[in-house]
Amino acid sequence: MSEQRLLASGLQFPEGPIACSDGSVLIVEIERRTVTRVHADGRIEIVAELEGGPNGLALGPDGALYICNNGGFLFQKLSGFNRTKPGVPDGYIGGWIERLDLATGERRVLYTHCDETALVGPNDLVFDTHGGFYFTDMGKTYPRMRINGGLYYAMADGSRIVEIAYPMIMPNGTGLSPDGTVLYAAETETGRLWAFDLEAPGVVRPAPFPSPHGGRILCTLPGYQRFDSLAVSANGNICVATLVSGCISVVSPQGQLLRQVPTGDLFTTNICFGGPDLKTAYITLSGTGRLIAMPWPEPGLKLAGSEGGGREVA
Repeated sequence: MSEQRLLASGLQFPEGPIACSDGSVLIVEIERRTVTRVHADGRIEIVAELEGGPNGLALGPDGALYICNNGGFLFQKLSGFNRTKPGVPDGYIGGWIERLDLATGERRVLYTHCDETALVGPNDLVFDTHGGFYFTDMGKTYPRMRINGGLYYAMADGSRIVEIAYPMIMPNGTGLSPDGTVLYAAETETGRLWAFDLEAPGVVRPAPFPSPHGGRILCTLPGYQRFDSLAVSANGNICVATLVSGCISVVSPQGQLLRQVPTGDLFTTNICFGGPDLKTAYITLSGTGRLIAMPWPEPGLKLAGSEGGGREVA
């Protein structure tokens, strides 16, 4: 924790970091409903004001931002930390995937449904090298019930969307292995990290029974630890933001927990990699509304759609 650098504070539930080549970091502020840029000098700039609940961000192959919008959360303060609570805000109409042109500010909703199934709470996304992206739909939690989530594949031009795994219990972060043959998805409520073996873009080679949806369990953690978003390093390790224990859990492709890096926030939600060597980790601490950076021992994976590295954009 002594190696942390505080980049910004006073943020309203930050998530979805993208490291930029000019030293700034793009994030969403879910509670504020914005895409926000944290400049290298600490200046905070509102890039776009959105409806619903902007959640995951990714840079597409066309240079635009693609946004998972969860439709909106409710928030509460507990023991000094900001966190979500069951239920939906007034005016909730479901979730969607949208595209934001950073140059012009033009916004376009790409998907609100998969066939006849409405999207409920899209959370995180990752692009492949074929012009498409995988994304999680976390579902929704209400005081006395829960709507299940799922895993989807969609094309960036809005032409195709398919469901590839259902049901899942609050699927959150997602990422691809360096060779693009394995898709990872972390479930928040169960604290499970799943691996899905891919035969083709958007096509899973399902694991046999008793898998509930074709994935194989890669890792679970002891005690009450819950997974949030994730990023993959160049050597294939999966770095998962871990709630309650307040750390980044580093898991090998074989499922071994290699180490846990503490952050000081029970609601550590997202990680991405940036800098000239991709060895700087940018981490959102949503419970305390902070964005931090710290050196990382191995470089992050350069992502599809990224010109400069692990979710990096000018």
